[in-house]
Formats: sequence, structure tokens, C-alpha cells
Amino acid sequence: MTELELVHRGKVREMYKVDAEHLLMVASDRISAFDVVFREPIPDKGQVLTAMTLWWSDWLSPIAPTHVVSADPADFGAPAAEARDGWAGRALLVRRAEMLPIECIVRGCISGSAWKEYQTGGTMHGEPMPAGLLESERLPQPVFTPSTKATTGHDVNISFAEAANLVGSEAAHAAQQICVDAYSAGAAHAAERGIIIADTKFELGYVDRALVIADEILTPDSSRFWPKDQWQPGAAPPSLDKQPVRDATAATGWNKEPPPPPLSEEVIAATRGRYIEAYESLTGESFAEWSERWACTAGAQQS
Repeated sequence: MTELELVHRGKVREMYKVDAEHLLMVASDRISAFDVVFREPIPDKGQVLTAMTLWWSDWLSPIAPTHVVSADPADFGAPAAEARDGWAGRALLVRRAEMLPIECIVRGCISGSAWKEYQTGGTMHGEPMPAGLLESERLPQPVFTPSTKATTGHDVNISFAEAANLVGSEAAHAAQQICVDAYSAGAAHAAERGIIIADTKFELGYVDRALVIADEILTPDSSRFWPKDQWQPGAAPPSLDKQPVRDATAATGWNKEPPPPPLSEEVIAATRGRYIEAYESLTGESFAEWSERWACTAGAQQS
């Protein structure tokens, strides 16, 4: 589709070189669960992820800098001209960043891998936690809980001290401050919209020697979104994300190794609906309008 150099291909995104300082981050409709990519795409998922990242980048700008530059295909540059129509609405022009080799996770509730660790030893990422916590319970305050960034296999939860050994104490403390501030502001906004952000994963990197949030921001792929009216401590609430995929495939007895079982049309439709619901609930904006905006842009370019 393009003459741009492919820099990185992940489970969902591709990164292309635009010039020495900029990349094009393209979100596909691929979906992964249990670290396995499924054959069936989720229609419009890439546009939802892009729309949410752009919205949060703008909303968080007084609190935390990001690497986002533009979603307008007109800004992507001449080498991307052939791909503009296909990528409209699902691509972001971003500043190239020197990435930290850790995942920057912030938890407001105890769930997922943190809950499993707590059940085993009363710790979270190696740090002691109060006794008697229930699954999905709110933590006294948001906690920065980093992990390794695995190129293959699974990320490994690590302590703050271990993260500081990897990136340096100054960078670790700066990342902690940026991520906790961004999560706290985002979670407060989400609560007003009827959604609990149980946890989220940020990726950070340096742009012009300043630490910024890079990659996706507070999306259903990087966060656990729970409907506020369906949450209570002691159970795992339904999530506004890929939960239909997890539930349907787990019910087949799948061993979570490739190849994955096929996704039904019902599961695909339910998953698409949850992504769009998350976007519209959190931003107060219409996903249809976002999609139509870029369809019109592509049509204008063709004419």
C-alpha cells in the first residue's frame, strides 16, 4: 500500500518511517487475546483505537505530553499518498521517541495478574499489600506497577526498584509521576461518564529529551474499562473491551496456544459494539461521525 519503510509490526499496529523525526502509527482491525492474534478482524476496531488515542492526547495535554502530532492524512507527507485512503481515521502521525524498555502500568483496582499474585503471596508486583483485599476492590490510591516489555512471550511484572534498575532512578520516578497523574485524571473523567478504569498500560519515551506518553492512550486494548453500575468488590465485572472474545474462546477449551479457534459473527459483532460503546461513553462523541469524517476526506482526495 505504501512506499514507507516498515519499522515495526505488532499484534495490532504497524509503525512506518515518515522522516527522521516522525512515524506513522497505523491501527489495524486485528484482535489478540492471551497473546495470540485471531484470524478474524473486528470491523472498525483500528479506527476506534485511533480516535480514542487522539481524543485522550488532546484531553491530557495540560497534564502529560504525548508524541501525537496529527490524524489528518494531509499531514502524513508525500510518501504516504498511496495509503492515505485506506489509513484515513486509523493512522496517526507521531514524533519518533526513544522508548523506555518497560510497560508503565497504573492500577486503581486489584484485578488480573495483580489479583493472582496477591492471592498467592499478599503482594502486588513484589510489594506487600494490605490484608483482606477482594478481587476488583479499589486500591487506596493508584499504584504504578511496571512490567518488562517482552518481544516474545509474556511480559513479567516487576517491582518499582527493578524498573529503576532497568531505566535509572530518575526516569523511573518521572515515568511514575506522569503515568499516575494521567491515570488519575482519566479515571476521574471516566467515573463521571459511568466507567471505572480499573487499570491501564502506558508506554513512555523521550522526545527532545522530554519524557512523553507514546503508543495508544487509555484504549480498550490497553485498559480495563468496567461499567460503574455493574462493579462490586469480590467479583470480576464485565469489561468494555475484548471480553466476548476471551469468554467465547475459553468456553471451547482452547489451550491459548496458536492457532486460535474461529470467532463467530455474534462474537465479532459483540466485540465491535463494546469498543464503540467505550469510545462514545468516554468521549461523548459519535463514532459514526468520526468514521464519516475520514470517509469524506478520502473521497475529497480521490476527486
